[in-house]
Amino acid sequence: MRAVVQRVSSASVSVDGSVVSSIDFGFLVLLGVAACDNKDDAEFLADKVANLRVFSDEDGKLNRSILDIAGQVLVVSQFTLMGDARKGRRPSYNSAAPPALAEELYEYFCIVLSSYGLDVKKGVFRAHMDVRLCNDGPVTILLDSKKLF
Repeated sequence: MRAVVQRVSSASVSVDGSVVSSIDFGFLVLLGVAACDNKDDAEFLADKVANLRVFSDEDGKLNRSILDIAGQVLVVSQFTLMGDARKGRRPSYNSAAPPALAEELYEYFCIVLSSYGLDVKKGVFRAHMDVRLCNDGPVTILLDSKKLF
């Protein structure tokens, strides 16, 4: 399971021109699920996201987590994070989870993240979405449950 975590001052998701979710200060998480992923991967990444210290403390150091600042999280499913573009020019998505498994683990990730007391909003699974964000910093962190990076 992979996540692109962006610290944002605002973010929103629209489908067919209508905003379906939006947040103020917090994280936009783009989440990709691999065919080999399971609930352990979702729990590992949810814990990483909840406790990732990338918010400034009183000294301006990135020392606070989203839990510390009571921020919001917008989670958007993005199977293209599993794309492999090492060969050729068209990415291969062979390692991406089939839709049923991907949706199950995406929903589970959101549930686990919510269990930390976070306000979690979601995109629309398998929909064509327009994602808007104002990256704060910019701060962007890449996470992988298999610790590939």
